[in-house]
Parts: sequence; structure tokens; C-alpha cells
Amino acid sequence: MTRWNEGSAAKYLPAELVLSQAEIGVIVADTNGNVLFANEHVARLLRLNGADAALAGRALASVGLSPDQGKADELARQVLSGMSCEDTLAARRGDGTLVFLREFAVPLRGPSGDIDGMVILVSEAGRRDAQREPDRLRLLERIGERLAGSLEFDATLRQVAQILVPRFADHCFIDLFSGEKLIRRAAAHAGGWDPPPGTWAQVGEPIHYPPGHFMEQAMSRRETIVVPDLQADFYPAPSEESMSAADQAGLTSVLASPLYARGELLGVISLALSRITDRLDPHYDLSDGDLIGAIAGRVAVAIDNAMLFETERRTALAFQQSLLPQSVPVLDGLEVAFRYVPAKPLATVGQGIQTQVGGDWYDIIPLAAGRVGLVIGDVEGRGARAAATMGQLRAVLRAYAQDEKSPADIMRKLDEWVRSTAPLGAGGDPPTVSCIYLIYDAWSRELTFANAGHAAPLMAIDGAVRMLEVRHKGVLLGVRGRGIRGLPTYREQTVTLPPGAAVVLYTDGLTDRRTRSDGAGHYTEAEALAMLRDALLASPASAGALAAAAETAVPGDIDDDMAILVFHSSPDDLATVERSFPAEPIMVSDARRLAQATFAAWEMHPDQADLALLLVSEVVTNAVLHASVTPSPSGRRFDLEVDLPTSAGGTGGLESFGLAGDLPVGAITPAGGFPMAAHRPRAYRPREFTLRLRRGAESVWVEAFDPDLRLPRLRTARATDEGGRGLYLVEQLATRWGSRPTPEGKAVWFELPLDAKDN
Repeated sequence: MTRWNEGSAAKYLPAELVLSQAEIGVIVADTNGNVLFANEHVARLLRLNGADAALAGRALASVGLSPDQGKADELARQVLSGMSCEDTLAARRGDGTLVFLREFAVPLRGPSGDIDGMVILVSEAGRRDAQREPDRLRLLERIGERLAGSLEFDATLRQVAQILVPRFADHCFIDLFSGEKLIRRAAAHAGGWDPPPGTWAQVGEPIHYPPGHFMEQAMSRRETIVVPDLQADFYPAPSEESMSAADQAGLTSVLASPLYARGELLGVISLALSRITDRLDPHYDLSDGDLIGAIAGRVAVAIDNAMLFETERRTALAFQQSLLPQSVPVLDGLEVAFRYVPAKPLATVGQGIQTQVGGDWYDIIPLAAGRVGLVIGDVEGRGARAAATMGQLRAVLRAYAQDEKSPADIMRKLDEWVRSTAPLGAGGDPPTVSCIYLIYDAWSRELTFANAGHAAPLMAIDGAVRMLEVRHKGVLLGVRGRGIRGLPTYREQTVTLPPGAAVVLYTDGLTDRRTRSDGAGHYTEAEALAMLRDALLASPASAGALAAAAETAVPGDIDDDMAILVFHSSPDDLATVERSFPAEPIMVSDARRLAQATFAAWEMHPDQADLALLLVSEVVTNAVLHASVTPSPSGRRFDLEVDLPTSAGGTGGLESFGLAGDLPVGAITPAGGFPMAAHRPRAYRPREFTLRLRRGAESVWVEAFDPDLRLPRLRTARATDEGGRGLYLVEQLATRWGSRPTPEGKAVWFELPLDAKDN
């Protein structure tokens, strides 16, 4: 008996003879991509006849193994660098038909070990693979479109998992690193199946894969792991419960691919087939590994982009929210609530995906004697520029408000600031801003406001919701800076709020461009306002409930950020005492007695009452001093006094000219043509000052009114000065103090707590 390598068997060993009869295509090429050898099976696969069948000597690129030249070049580059490569490529046959070829390429090394070329083994992909390839391409397209159209992190991951299940897998898991921990961020299962509690990790839970697990291998080796038959191989499970759930589902095959982007491992994605669905072949193969690898590459890039965007979004939101009030100050007779809702990310032509923040803002500003300023506004545009402008505008408005300026004056000052100082927009023009500023006095229930093109507030009272009448809507701040002249100035109006009334202020993000629930276009502003009214009617009459109802009144995503400010007036009147006195020094004691009796009735702490009486004496004395040297406002008219010669050559009255009785102003015009009033004794109203006392939940406010327009200023008295120490005493002992102009003059006020321990 001869051995296998002896005798006639040796004649079958020549390599060319063996390769020519092999039922697999074999191509040998040099490092320049020239074909050195190709067996007959390659010509049969590509349906090449005659001279076309002779591939030796031709360029590899001209053989037609792949119409995608870039992909073919990448394959050659990897092989010539010393790596093996396997892929499924679509090739064009000689008769023009398309065929899917499975190609496996390895480097060809000479005796010295240097790479002299490459060997490519080619076989036709099975009919199953050829039929699945178009579906896979469409699957990649769908996932690519989904990933390109959204930067919403968690929603993107969920939708990728839902696209893959059940079309390509029965189970899909996406796990991402959060620091050193691996967290499950998305999971999907076919047929509504859910793993038993305590078995597989749920979304949001950490998970740890033991060494040797296919997920751990995918991450450590940075390559796709294909497990064609899970029953034939053993892999450790994260826990016994996890293994039990896998057996219950009947897992048959698994794919695991790392999520790798910009040199950093982000996590891992895994797909699995099981017995919970009825598939012809519940097993993956190497071609499926190529698909999950391509998907993982796209998902990793999308996750990386989403993470970067999420970081930017959080930074912008933190910046925006840091510029808005974080808490409501203690207010008497007023309940306030507010909401800020960022918009969804917006795709802007030429500017990419924009962040959600914008220029909407609101503020609550405590003012003199328990009054409060409320403002809501909207700077045009969105992003960091609008937020920065908003922050500056809010600071400017607070400064003007603390100076106790009227709403109309504040609007004029804000308009000037926007036109001259505000950061310019993208077009080099000042921004435009809508704004409404209101001052509410809880004791008198007077609401005074001025508007700059903002939407009129809604008022809810006694089961009804109506639009608050705004007689002067005003123009947007900054419009005058765009070449528009002759616009009306800002004006203010005053209304009295009924007890228990609530006022709802909002920006246009609440009512503009909300997608209809049926997806057919957008709600009109009238429809949105109707839904807002209905929501407010159905809400409890509290500021917090009304703000929450307004926020959810109109369904759908918002294209612009939204701010809501609600204030609810007390149904009960607040305690106040007010009395006017003649501007005489003796009246200071009467004012003290009134304050003393009032503080006792309000059960003010005795020590605080004594301190308050001391400060009352100071502000009342100041009011008497200024009222006694200032004419009353009714006498503020132009009087030009002249001395006319009498018949005796002296000076006398009008009677010497035969002009007796009262004459109207301007009845006599001197030679210069300037009208002057008739000379008669001045008529003044009795000079008065007014003391107003107000009680809140924790404090009392004292206001002294006098007709002098000059506001007091704090100064340090010298040792030889007899006065000048009163306001310094008030400044040192009161919780807060200040002065403000009034239509009749000015008011000096201070605040003290009712209880001594709060001082």
C-alpha cells in the first residue's frame, strides 16, 4: 500500500491545477493592483466570455468586482497594510446583471515576510443574502435619515431600537458609558415581550458584563462579535437571572458591536434573535455582522454629536435660567407663579440645529411700600445672543424700576437703551423687543402699566376669563432704531383689579405655531387663545394652578421658547391707615399719636413700635419742613409780577389804570409782547403733608407725602450742623427705605418688621 504523498496522487498537486478546478473564485494581485492570476470560476461568476475571461494582466479595478471604487480602494488599502478583510459587495456582471459577491482578502507574503500582493477569494452570496441586501440597504437609509434628523438624545436611541426590532432583531439593547459605569439607555423587544423583573437590566439601570461575554469582547476588541448559534457556544451571563431570562426567551443568535467615535469608546449595541418570533432562520451570519457594524458606526457618530449638542444645550439652558428669577420674593396681597419652557431644537437654514433657549424673560421686583413691579418680555431671535441681550435688558429694567420711575418712563428709557446700547443682531441692527411692565399696589388694588407691543394679558375672575383692555399697545422696543420715525410715545394706564382677580401674562411661544394634534398645519392664534381661556376656566383659582394650566393649554411642540407669569390678587383687603395734616410743626405729635395707636392695634412688638415711632418723627418732620416752603401744586402756574407806575409817579396796582377786578392770565402784554398774569395776591391751598401706614404679613410700611418735588439724598452731617441726621438714622435702623416721585410731589418711606426678632 502506498502512502498518500506517493504514486499517482502527486500529479494532482500543482497549485495552478488545484486552483483552476476550485469552486471558488481566486484572484492574486500585486501591490499595484494588477491581476497576476485569476481562476476560471471568477469568469463564470462574472459571466465573462472570450477575451474578457482572461483577467491576468488587467487592473483589479477593471475586473468589475465592485462598482464602488472607494470601497474597493479601502479594501485594498487594509489588506496591503497587513490586515485581512471580509465584505459583501455588489458587482456588475458581463451581461449587465447585478450579483452580490462575498469577498475574503488576505495579504500575500513572500519568503522574506514582506507583503508582495493580496489574494482575494470570491463566492456568490447565497440567494438569501442577495434577497436581503436591498432590505439591509433600505434599513441603513432609514436609520441614517433618523439619525441625521434629530439631536434629541434619548428619543434618537429609542427610535433606532424600534427600527431594528422586529425587522432585523427580536431584541435590541444600547448601553452607553456614564463615567466609569455602563448604563442601559435603550431597549426594544419584539411582539410586546418583556423580560421578567430583575433579570435583564432596564433602561436607566447600570449593567456589568463579565469577562468573556460577547458584549465585553466587542468593547475590549473594538470589533463586531457574531455568535451564529448561541446554543453551540458558551458565554458567561451577567447573572443567573439574566441567563434564566435568555433561556425563557430562547435566544438563538447574537450580534454585538462597539459604539466607537473620535477615538473614544461610547458603549455597545447588541441585537439578538430568539424563539419569541417565527423566523425561517433565527440565526445571524457574517454578513449580518457587517450590517450591524455599519449601523453601529452611524449610531456612534450620532451619539457623539448628540452628546456634544446636549452639553451645549445644557450650558445654554443653565445660562438662560441663571438670568431668570429663581424664587418668588415675599409679597403681601399677591401670589405669583411663573414658568419658562424651552423650545424644541430648530433646524435653521444655513445655521444647523439651533438650541432651544431664546430671549423670553420675566421678573418680579419689590418696590416702595409693598408695591411690586412685574414684567414679561421677548427679545427677538434665539440662542446665546438673545439670552445675553435678555439678561442685560432685565438688569437695566430692574435698575430703572428701583429708581421708582413710572412704567411709561421705563419704557422710554428701555427703548433708548435697546437702540443705542443693546448688542446688535446678525444683520447689524438693534434687536426688537416686546415688553409689558406693570406696577401693582396690593392695598389700593391699582394696576398701572405701559406696553411695548406685547400681547395683552388675560384676567380671570369669578369664573370668567377676558382680555385685559390695553388702550395703548405701543411699539416694539428698538423699532425706532430701524429708520422708522413718527411713532407714538409710550403711555401708561391704570386699572383697579377686583378682589381675587388673577392676571396671566405670556409670550408668543404659547400661542404661535403650534402643530395641530392631527398633524394638519398649525393652530391659529385665535384657536390657541380659545384653548388657553378654556384651560384657565377649568383651573383652580391659584397662581400656580393657572400657570400650569396655561403651560399645557395648547398641545404640540413649540417652535419658540415660552414664558408665563401669573399673579393672583388677595380676596381680602390689606390693613392701611392714611391721614393728612396741616404742614405745621405741631402736627408732628399728632402724626406720632396716630402711628402709635395704629401700631398698637396691629399688635406690633413694643420695641419695634418705639423704633418705628422714632423714624416716623424723622420722616414727618422732613415732610413738614418741605411742605412749609413749597407752594401747593394747584398754584404752580406762570405768574409774572410787574410794578406799574401810578398817577403820582409811584408804583401801584392795576386800579390806577382803571382796571379793577380779576383778569385772565395773559390779559396784559407788555411792550416785549410776552403775556403775563394779572397782578393779584397769590392763592395757595393750605399746605399739607400725608402720613400713610400699611401692614403686611411680616412688616409695616410708613410713607410720608409732601408737595416738594426734590427727592432727599443721604449725606453725612458735620459736627457743627444742626440738622442732616434724620435720614441717616432712618437708613441705619429701617429694613429698607427710599423715596419716590408722585404726581403731587414725593413720598419718603421705610419698612420695619412687626416682630423684634426679625430686625
